[in-house]
Amino acid sequence: MINRIRDIRRQQGLTLAEVAARCHPPTTAQTIGRLETGMRSLSLTWMNRIAEALEVDPQMLVKAEGGIAPMLIARLGINGAEAVARPVEAIFPIVPGGEATLVVVSVEASAGEYRTGDQIWLRQVEPEEFPRALNRDVLAPRPGGRFAFGRMIDRDGERIAILPPGIGQRQVVIDRPHWLGVAEMLVRRL
Repeated sequence: MINRIRDIRRQQGLTLAEVAARCHPPTTAQTIGRLETGMRSLSLTWMNRIAEALEVDPQMLVKAEGGIAPMLIARLGINGAEAVARPVEAIFPIVPGGEATLVVVSVEASAGEYRTGDQIWLRQVEPEEFPRALNRDVLAPRPGGRFAFGRMIDRDGERIAILPPGIGQRQVVIDRPHWLGVAEMLVRRL
């Protein structure tokens, strides 16, 4: 089994010492280096500690041998596209809040800025985090197994108001939703 610790660490722009300091309890850069290179075996305990430090799911740290993975080969900056020093395996984008539950909305018909075929990845948040979702696109559960999606435009106590995407839509007011999915990433085929 091959691990991806080095690739993920480099994509996040972290040094061995920074990852070591983020571990609970902290460890040494030398230990992280040995785990990266396979000189020390990656136990389940170490995998969980390093995954938490890198804010990824533990399963992201390992890969099966022989699998063909997409490669990060260039970066696009203000001066255009530039080759990376060494191509590395592309790692699924990191969603802040490592332990967060992710949910996905599939766009079946274009609405507002969203096109048919898009996927909207959302991070589930609890009611105490609702104020930070103001003016963000959110998915909110409604009674009867239904949902409301759109821009959260208001919050009054335990009630929230959502404006669905598209022209001429009316706001939806939801009383005491148990959670919200806050849009974190848009996946769109070109």
